[in-house]
Amino acid sequence: MTDPLADARERAALYAPFLNSLLARRAVTTAALAEPDLSVARRLRLERRALALAVAEGDLAGTLDLTAVTGALTDFADAALDRAISAAIAERTPEAEARGFAAIALGKQGSRELNYSSDIDPILIYDPATLPHRPREDVADAAVRIGRRVLELLQGRDADGYVLRVDLRLRPSPEATPIVIPVDAAIAYYESQALPWERAAFIRARAAAGDMALGQRFLDTIRPFIWRRSLDFGAVGEILDITRRIRDHHAQGQAFGPGYDLKRGRGGIREIEFFAQIHQLIHGGRDPALRAPATRDALAALAAAGRIDADDARALSDAYAVLRTIEHRVQMIDDRQTHTLPEGEALDRVARLHGLSDGAALLDLLAPHVARVGATFDKLAPPSVEAVPHDAERLSTYLASAGFADVEDAARRVVAWREGRYPALRSAAAQGALEAVLPGLLDALAQSPVPIVALNRLDRMLERLPSAINIFRLLEARPALATLLGEILSHAPTLAEALARRPDLLDGLIDASAFAPVGDVGTLIAAMRATERDADYQAVLEHVRRVVGDRRFALGAQIVAGKADPLDVAAGYARVAEAAVEVLTARTVAAFEAAHGRVPGGELVILALGRLGGRALTHASDLDLIYLFTGDFTAESDGARPLGATLYFSRLAQRVTAALSVPTAAGPLYAVDTRLRPSGTQGPLVVSLDSFARYQREEAWTWEHMALTRARPVFGSAAARAAVARIVADVLAGDRRPRDIAADAAAMRAEMAQHKPPEGPLDAKLLPGGLVDLEFAVHVAQLTRRTAFDPELGRAIDALIAAGAFAPDLRAAYDLLGRLLVTCRLVAPDAQEPAAPATRALIARAVMLPDWPAVLATLEAVRERVAATWQESIAWTPSRT
Repeated sequence: MTDPLADARERAALYAPFLNSLLARRAVTTAALAEPDLSVARRLRLERRALALAVAEGDLAGTLDLTAVTGALTDFADAALDRAISAAIAERTPEAEARGFAAIALGKQGSRELNYSSDIDPILIYDPATLPHRPREDVADAAVRIGRRVLELLQGRDADGYVLRVDLRLRPSPEATPIVIPVDAAIAYYESQALPWERAAFIRARAAAGDMALGQRFLDTIRPFIWRRSLDFGAVGEILDITRRIRDHHAQGQAFGPGYDLKRGRGGIREIEFFAQIHQLIHGGRDPALRAPATRDALAALAAAGRIDADDARALSDAYAVLRTIEHRVQMIDDRQTHTLPEGEALDRVARLHGLSDGAALLDLLAPHVARVGATFDKLAPPSVEAVPHDAERLSTYLASAGFADVEDAARRVVAWREGRYPALRSAAAQGALEAVLPGLLDALAQSPVPIVALNRLDRMLERLPSAINIFRLLEARPALATLLGEILSHAPTLAEALARRPDLLDGLIDASAFAPVGDVGTLIAAMRATERDADYQAVLEHVRRVVGDRRFALGAQIVAGKADPLDVAAGYARVAEAAVEVLTARTVAAFEAAHGRVPGGELVILALGRLGGRALTHASDLDLIYLFTGDFTAESDGARPLGATLYFSRLAQRVTAALSVPTAAGPLYAVDTRLRPSGTQGPLVVSLDSFARYQREEAWTWEHMALTRARPVFGSAAARAAVARIVADVLAGDRRPRDIAADAAAMRAEMAQHKPPEGPLDAKLLPGGLVDLEFAVHVAQLTRRTAFDPELGRAIDALIAAGAFAPDLRAAYDLLGRLLVTCRLVAPDAQEPAAPATRALIARAVMLPDWPAVLATLEAVRERVAATWQESIAWTPSRT
């Protein structure tokens, strides 16, 4: 059986002059490394020779895979760079600690993917406050001298070769800046002046050598520059342009065959890297899991998150391994930083070094990978489209052919945009972005369900935007998004209004993941806490508002796009709200405790009622909350500014309400309604658990017990939540004053009908026989029969049906009314019948009926059925319980 290592050495000796020379001098190299008192430079050069041979043997023998090969090369580069920095500082200031000087690895060193014969591309930074320097020496001069010595130690050549080639051209403004840059100046550059390609370069950045704490501080500070939550699609466009320019510049290496450029050619290594990086730029600002520096790790993460096609990810990853491996073979021959396949006999040598018969076999190995990479990368660039005419007559013809019925109004809007009548459209950049997106945008709007409504809502949105450049670039980069935008603008004034306040909400719809469920409460809490570490209170408020805004907008878009059942969306809205209550309350409690300490044995508990308690919010729902506290109401907090328990928790509850409801720059969150607390608006904002229990047992009215049927603790320790849940369960089970429940409920419903009539014919909540009547019927049945106490109304109805209290068709009635309410809050917030047939069709689809006449007929039948059930519920005896 052939020894793989012996075979590898034989191929190396026959086909790679550089490796043959290392093999011939292996004993000399080993002996030299054993010599004492070697200079740093010579030891590093000898170590590099030893490493180059060991890695090549393992690679050629198949005992080291690509990850191990590039990892070993990168580890050596990091160590060599670190030792060179230490040596350079020690030579100038022998007694000083080597600090205040760091190397930030970019490119393949940053991602731990170095080539066999690669340059390194670090950025060298220093801290003027800590860098050692000689007396009376300018610290900037000292930094440059240290940098020059590092380069000399690594790049100097002699009979032993060299250590590393170093390229410092990726530093800020290399034509004008010194080779080593003060850390604060580097931060200022990346925060204000850096170009899009520089942002992409930092996807793979890491602190690699020198003062690692300094390097990490620099990277942490500029992280928002790299991973922007709202993507500038101009950056993506520029990266695509870079690739196109590379293709043009290296035209001779584009055609596959001898002379092909493995790195820059069409279908080559760089296109795989850029494919991954572009998707990381698009999605990584929102999802930290996608920020993997290494190319294959990034592809796997993007596929796992559903951001790219899994087959594409596998194909690109396989191609990357093959292309990089052959690139190494090319470089092993003469230790040259080359990426080009040679021609003739030289290509045969590369093939045989790899263990193939000849150059033709090598091309056969590479060809399918190159073709697949090129085709996959080409999908990133949208096809060019014909520009929209400026001439008035031709513009009208264009709009008519696109599908606009009201051509005159549509043309007037386009002309106004081009004249820059709104601030967002006045700059040359904005006009350029407008013209680029206009063909696709107008086509999408013309094909939308209600074109002129969509166009007019877009016009109002542009009127209010501070800048339109990014939203135009987003639509240009993701043409399918323009279609969804047209549907949203056509149907959903609520979502259109949200877009006008925050156009970056559209970013969240850039792929199919926006139409997945929002996740459970724990997942949402984690997303809302993503920036909590080291973030101040205001930053947490802003972040939570952005996450909530993103999720609510996406949930609404799911209904508009017909991708989700409105009942599931209602549950999603509730989970988002519950997570926001948890995160904001916890952070508010922590801030309050820092000032006032804790009340021994006491904690805040929040009880949700209404639609939040029942896990079925709409886009416009308030949060019905009751604030409670545990422990002794006579106790006092133990902080620097102590407060009595009642005042302590009252002020804390006020802060929580403000955290949930006060608008910030990120927009509003929720309106909070605390009128269901004991004694309503006349009572204190927060009461102790004992007071709450006593009030519910001895004083609460029927309507308060009806509300209690949907009560659910949403904040507090497990023990505190359980204590509140026991009080609620005991009261509902009968630990309360006897009341004439049916009579009280009927009187309250009559008063409600008088003071709060339905808003229109689609008011699924307030119409006679609507949701309120159904809810009242459920609550009366629950309280009089003392059964089916489930905060979720649908499950409570199921339990009442099982108990024989309700007919089976009441569940379908609830589902229809619930779907109609959730949908109309988005598309018909005035509860009037939409004029547009397409919006009527959307509502029919959402409530799972075939057409609009079926919606009206079924709604009428359901209302009659619910009204009858309501009358039956208040007629049932015994009602006094």
